[in-house]
Amino acid sequence: MHVLLIGSGGREHALAWKLRASPLLTRLTVAPGNAGIAAIADTAALRVEDHGAVIEFCRREGVDFVVVGPEAPLVAGLVDDLAAAGIKAFGPSKEAARLEGSKAFTKALCDEAGVPTAAYGRFSDAAGAADYIRARGAPIVVKADGLAAGKGVVVATSVDEALLAVEACFSGAFGAAGAEVVIEEMLVGEEVSFFALADGETVLAFGSAQDHKRAFDGDAGPNTGGMGAYSPAPIMTEAMDARVMAEIITPSIACLARRGTPFSGILFAGLMITEAGPKLIEYNVRFGDPETQVILPRLEGDLLALMLAAAEGRLAGETATFSDDAALTVVMATRGYPGSYGKGSEIGGLVAAAAVPDTMVFHAGTVADGARVLASGGRVLAVTGLGRTVAAAQERAYAAVDAIDWPDGFCRRDIGWRALG
Repeated sequence: MHVLLIGSGGREHALAWKLRASPLLTRLTVAPGNAGIAAIADTAALRVEDHGAVIEFCRREGVDFVVVGPEAPLVAGLVDDLAAAGIKAFGPSKEAARLEGSKAFTKALCDEAGVPTAAYGRFSDAAGAADYIRARGAPIVVKADGLAAGKGVVVATSVDEALLAVEACFSGAFGAAGAEVVIEEMLVGEEVSFFALADGETVLAFGSAQDHKRAFDGDAGPNTGGMGAYSPAPIMTEAMDARVMAEIITPSIACLARRGTPFSGILFAGLMITEAGPKLIEYNVRFGDPETQVILPRLEGDLLALMLAAAEGRLAGETATFSDDAALTVVMATRGYPGSYGKGSEIGGLVAAAAVPDTMVFHAGTVADGARVLASGGRVLAVTGLGRTVAAAQERAYAAVDAIDWPDGFCRRDIGWRALG
């Protein structure tokens, strides 16, 4: 079958790499893709926000199945429009994608479904939000309600910092995403990314990971989109997996089904494992980045077959099995990220890095310039190693990192520290 994968990041490179292994696949096209993806799949310069253009491409090129990588097209209803055109797709409907598109929506669902989460208030005016903050004190978390490209969350250590975050939201710093704010207690514990595959009713656990959000070693510096990750998360024992499924994932999926807006696709739960047990921080409605780069190398079996089963409502009886090996990925970013950074620097040593045993180099922000590969974004590469232990996976990942010749790039040298500790 001909599969169209939407996206251009390291997540999509990992998805493309795993989809290519499926015996069901005859052709893979990625829109728009990147330099690494172009080496293993066809690419297409589609304007993904133009749903009509995506539909026309599918019809013209005989696309049988669409896999939507990023959150924005899902929240915008691309899957709904594809379905209306008779084109099968992997991902939730626009209504179900509100789990990521609106933090207030998710909080209300938690209340309805009895899902443990942080105590919160939601506000559409700055005065009410400010009163709530002053009454609760700090530390406290301020979140723009909508999609804000990962920049709409402030963990405030003082009341003044929280008030400034509220002011930024209501002054238009995040556009429409900040028209409403959610203010939460700050949860204390160990943070985990947990994934589940759903077809509207049936839900399968789909692995766990822990990522590193801060830019520099020792969890210092500004928050980023993720500077590395490893899988599985050691804190996610079999018993904790079962609790997360029973207390958080399954009730959420059941609640959406009762509402008449069933969730189909991959559900990514950001969790805090507290002394009282797991609590939901937030939901995302797509694979994570860089978590995908450590989850999928551990997946045994056919990813495309599982995605089709989810899209067609027949996950019952299916299984998702993962290797006992660990995987660890190191993100290489352009110097200056997550602040301002240059573009166009050349990346060398990629062939040597790929030759390191049990490693993969996934591209995110890259473009091809003839035979050269140039950096075109902030997070540029995700270098993944596999091993029997996190330590072994870390050793291989950094061996591949060290083979890459990119003076304008940087990475953390302590990915995996929590698991190793």
